[in-house]
Amino acid sequence: MTHTVRAHFAEGFEGKTVVARLLPGTDLITGIEEVCRANQMTYASISSCFGSFKKAGYVYLVERPESNIGAGYGDLISRNGPIEFLNGTGIVCQRDEQYETHIHGTMCDQEGAVFGGHLLKRENEVITVDLVLKEIKNMTVLRRFDSETGGYQLYPIEKGKTEPAFLEIKCEE
Repeated sequence: MTHTVRAHFAEGFEGKTVVARLLPGTDLITGIEEVCRANQMTYASISSCFGSFKKAGYVYLVERPESNIGAGYGDLISRNGPIEFLNGTGIVCQRDEQYETHIHGTMCDQEGAVFGGHLLKRENEVITVDLVLKEIKNMTVLRRFDSETGGYQLYPIEKGKTEPAFLEIKCEE
């Protein structure tokens, strides 16, 4: 059996690490982006992110036969808390010279039922969130429209280049 591995990538390195606590009433994504801005971080990985929400808003992948890839995000799901924010992971990118953070999270309600998905800006009100951000250096980390998927996707571009490196390998099993 043959399958193909394809990827866009860029090589960089980790810069400074910033540890923060987002305080009650802060929007999760706006808070992450403002902590980056205050610390002159243009791009960052969200290496640790957990705490609690007063309210949460997220979407998750659903079947969409009309899309290029047969799937897309569904409607906004809003939940009122308190909500335990078990884990968030993502990347702080740029799009049109503005922050665009792509973060997914796992949460649980007051009965312990676990849920989660793609977290949306201005939809996740923090009670408290502990956060570790790691700066990404020597590359541009963008979200650009991708015609293959029909959505905005990650495009990491190494410093001094105009496009991401491309990997395509045919593998035999």
